[in-house]
Amino acid sequence: MEKLWDCGTVVLAYSGGLDTSCILVWLKEQGYSVIAYLANIGQDEDFEAARKKAESLGATKVFIEDLRAEFVEDFIWPAIQANAVYEDRYLLGTAVARPCIGRRQVEIARREGAQFVSHGATGKGNDQIRFELTCYALYPEVKIIAPWRIPEFYNRFRGRKDLMEYAQQHGIPVPVTPKAPWSMDANLMHISYESGILENPKSHAPADLYLMTKNPEDAPSAPDVLEIEFKIGVPVKVTNVKEGISKDSPLDIFTYLNEIGGKHGVGRIDIVENRFIGMKSRGIYETPGGTILLNVHLDIEAFTMDKEVRRVKQGLGIKFSELVYNGFWYSPECDFVRHCIAMSQVNVEGKVQLSVFKGQVYILGRESPKSLYNEELVSMDVQGDYDPCDASGFIRINAVRLREYHRLQGFPSIKQ
Repeated sequence: MEKLWDCGTVVLAYSGGLDTSCILVWLKEQGYSVIAYLANIGQDEDFEAARKKAESLGATKVFIEDLRAEFVEDFIWPAIQANAVYEDRYLLGTAVARPCIGRRQVEIARREGAQFVSHGATGKGNDQIRFELTCYALYPEVKIIAPWRIPEFYNRFRGRKDLMEYAQQHGIPVPVTPKAPWSMDANLMHISYESGILENPKSHAPADLYLMTKNPEDAPSAPDVLEIEFKIGVPVKVTNVKEGISKDSPLDIFTYLNEIGGKHGVGRIDIVENRFIGMKSRGIYETPGGTILLNVHLDIEAFTMDKEVRRVKQGLGIKFSELVYNGFWYSPECDFVRHCIAMSQVNVEGKVQLSVFKGQVYILGRESPKSLYNEELVSMDVQGDYDPCDASGFIRINAVRLREYHRLQGFPSIKQ
């Protein structure tokens, strides 16, 4: 059972919303000195309003940290190199953000001499694990206050109504607009939607749910044609071929791809996934820029990477995705896997041309100075440095195992 320790200084991961505002005041009631920390990872937020709100609620200090550039370079780019996808569909937008947020939270806690960190993640989800494994890895002596796992807290606040009443009693500004009947988490990489009316897996997502992407049916009737250049497996430049617009910094590249993907309705998924904690959950995600880059990186990787290296790396990408989803970004095994994947990307270099249109990404062509594609060797019109007769022996050798298996097992029927 979770407990509260003797009082001291706590760094609270603060969003400015109802939950963490109530947590801030509640922590003060327990005798803690609260430092509010708000990470800017690309969400649509009035950060100055959040600062003033935290100060008015009694935060001793407020840190608003712009982490967008390091989020892209240190977290999104390794995920792109890995072709990171959890359970074949989820591009890990929330999972890669948590170690980024947690890393800075720990830096602030150490610098300010805070013995405690706190967060507003629920006791049923993945985020509590991701935040806390990050904090314990980077600040082993830290103590974590997770209010939604403390009986005194969750028995007092059984729902939004209780939080609203507490806010009114303690002068906490409450939302003036009705809350959407689902929860939402946004960052530069994606927006996720879950809970509320979405908990029924049969219910269709309302049309007004999506904030980052247009409905593909309403997307422009003409495509955007882009060229994306890669070096060591990460994009270094994106150019809109028709409009002549180019972006070459990591943050600008990813922001622009979000804009183009969102405009054309790219990157929407509605899935049921397996949480690390042991339950299935329904999530709806929109990841426009990440979806474009996944498609394009897969293409340039296949063009420049040896077949057997790619096969090994594919397995590492699945392992990386599971580790990140489960909160083990700062584990030794994830560090090892990241280094292996980075080594595989040394020759992943070149340019890919693509079209973005009506919810889809279409690859048009590619070129690379490190290509392993030999046009003469593969051509049906030129024999090149290849003797077709060699294929006969290759086939016979591969047939030995099949012949022996079926000879000993008995020949299969025609129907099989």
